[in-house]
Amino acid sequence: MTIPAGRAQRRADEQRDPGLSTIVSERRQLLNLAYRLLGSLADAEDVVQETCARWYAMSRAQQEAVESPGAWLTKVAGRICLNLLGSARNRREIYVGEWVPEPLPDPAEWIAGAAGGLGVDPADRITLDESVTMALLVVCESMTPAERVAFVLHDVFRYPFAEVAGIVGRSPAACRQLASSARRRVAAARAGASPDAARQAGVVRRFKAAWEAQDIEALLGLLDPAATAISDGGGRAVAHLLPIEGAEPIARLYLRIARLSPPRTILERTVNGLPGLVVESGGRIETVFAFEVADDGRITHIWAVRNPDKLHPWQLS
Repeated sequence: MTIPAGRAQRRADEQRDPGLSTIVSERRQLLNLAYRLLGSLADAEDVVQETCARWYAMSRAQQEAVESPGAWLTKVAGRICLNLLGSARNRREIYVGEWVPEPLPDPAEWIAGAAGGLGVDPADRITLDESVTMALLVVCESMTPAERVAFVLHDVFRYPFAEVAGIVGRSPAACRQLASSARRRVAAARAGASPDAARQAGVVRRFKAAWEAQDIEALLGLLDPAATAISDGGGRAVAHLLPIEGAEPIARLYLRIARLSPPRTILERTVNGLPGLVVESGGRIETVFAFEVADDGRITHIWAVRNPDKLHPWQLS
């Protein structure tokens, strides 16, 4: 079996520095946690780097005195994320247009497309499950920083409230209330949404076909009357700055895009664990679409990410 170059290098580094195994064993957990808290892979990677830097800033004696390195690293990463979530609210106020969480491709597609499948360690990648769907990440954006941290740590990663309290800086009882409030937000936002990936795949496939055929009646039949479409260009790509609401305005917008856009290819891909679409033009991915589909089979939300700063992982696949 061929060991990926990145993993082989890590094994060599671990032999020179036994303490590195602590970081390596926790890296994926930290990355998964930080992405769910921040909705940005780039920010999550920065959090992991900063957490590791703080670990290595301690002496070997201080490291050995830490009873549970994994818990220590999680606590530090959680607090960094909590601080970033507070400052992110200010950054979002000056962001150009709508801000959408950074979309992620399926790990298998991601790894297979990178340098012939070498050099990308699966341990560095996000686990795609129901806790990273675009719909849930968008709901998390509506939470207070403390609510989001309490909810993700407890409901997703199953940390007891006593440990969550040490990260959030509140009592276990207060953290329990924060998680409960966040849970109600999620339930209200996701009411009527279908978790069936197979059903969503069929709906997304029909949407793709109708869009390519410029069939407005088919598009209208697939869109919920109160559907919302959001586009994130971040001032770096053309995008509608405000949400588009209603099936007919959305259908007409997508028809205009189909008629005016240069030649491109629309591909079915997994986006944050659920069926979605990507638009490829000139050998580059220029747009990633995530969807939310209701139990009745109609699309209720479309998120189109066009900001190239958020599409780097897709250029590997």
